[in-house]
Amino acid sequence: MVIKLIGYAQSLPTRRVILTLNELGLSYELEAVTEIHTIKTDDFLANKHAFGKIPVLCDGDFKINESRAICRYLVSKYQKDAKIVLIPDDINKVSLIEQYISYELSYFDPPLTKILLQEVFNKRRGEPIDEAIVKQAREEIEKVLDVYEKILVGKDYLNGEYSLADLFHFPCAHYVCTDTQQGDIFDTRPNVKRWLDNLRNRDAYKKTYAE
Repeated sequence: MVIKLIGYAQSLPTRRVILTLNELGLSYELEAVTEIHTIKTDDFLANKHAFGKIPVLCDGDFKINESRAICRYLVSKYQKDAKIVLIPDDINKVSLIEQYISYELSYFDPPLTKILLQEVFNKRRGEPIDEAIVKQAREEIEKVLDVYEKILVGKDYLNGEYSLADLFHFPCAHYVCTDTQQGDIFDTRPNVKRWLDNLRNRDAYKKTYAE
């Protein structure tokens, strides 16, 4: 049975799942959500996502929501048949991967999301950009990237080997690079730039963004 992904291809959480699907070489069907009211119905809230959000993954009779949880599920179930290791068996490596995923969720994504909300989504809605918020967010992510620059010394990926932690970082960073005026924050840090270039050049990433 084909895996069904309910989401909006341009949304960062949906892209996170699509990247994982492509890395694992899994076929899937995207059920596109283009109208917000379709995920706020009583049926969707009761059977898909209690908070009316996307993405939602349907794998046979099993349903799961929240992008990071979906990705972990896909790796747990399908990695053994794939040609890639996104979460290794070694407990020490797994723990460090979870550490870097926590960094992404707590320190990396929040300031980048603030930038995107102002420079992309406010602009689309015809609302003014709050430059003070952008300035503050840029200062926050500059400090975070200074730490990442040190973490990535002598390494191609956060934990040395490519993992789900690297994948989780990419969608938000890529969006800031391509759709805002703040993309230079990555280019001025050679280790961070090399890391993102490594991700950008992976086949699964090329396929995801070509789609």
